[in-house]
Amino acid sequence: MRKLFVLLLIPLLLLAGCQRGDGALPGVGEPTPEEEARQLRTVYLAAKGCSGTVEVTADYGLRVYEFTLDFTWRRAGESVLTVTAPEELAGLTARIAEGEARLEFDGVSLGTGDLTGEGLTPMELLPGLMEYTDEGYMAECVFEQLGEQETLRILFRDPEAAAGTGAECVQWFERSTHALVRCELSWDGELVLSGNFSSFTLGDESSEGQEQGQDLGGDQPGGAGA
Repeated sequence: MRKLFVLLLIPLLLLAGCQRGDGALPGVGEPTPEEEARQLRTVYLAAKGCSGTVEVTADYGLRVYEFTLDFTWRRAGESVLTVTAPEELAGLTARIAEGEARLEFDGVSLGTGDLTGEGLTPMELLPGLMEYTDEGYMAECVFEQLGEQETLRILFRDPEAAAGTGAECVQWFERSTHALVRCELSWDGELVLSGNFSSFTLGDESSEGQEQGQDLGGDQPGGAGA
């Protein structure tokens, strides 16, 4: 009788598993932060470019600049950045072609220079972020709640440098869409540049672009480098 009961119970357990909708057992199938980071890198490497709006804060210690940029970054071809705020700088446009290191704002200086000692300026934020996403060493990957958003937080840094030294970049990506929602760049442990993305569109190889975010108004991810 006991054996018959067990045989009858097995189909009921299998049925209960199917009713989950994904066919997965509890606790099975959820990607780790490291796995999700690898998937995200694949998506970004396949993208032709991105566009959107970011509110930037550049901290020089004695001076802090805040401005808003509309950007269109292209992996191949010309990238364009336009200042939309503050009002006295609105309309200034920067253009950068593939392989060029300097940005010229139609002959007008924005008045912000090197932030890190490695030549990074606020106007090179987008190319710098995309370079980290494409090939930067992922020293730490964690899931993190950012406001009402579930995000994947990735820390990029030099694998041969001690933590908190040199350049470090933290990026937060919305988990369901892969949209970039926030970034922070530090130099020797001091935050020098940050950005909040109010919109972000990531283009892929099959279309000109697709909306990846809401209008919010090294190949080895992991703490051990594995």
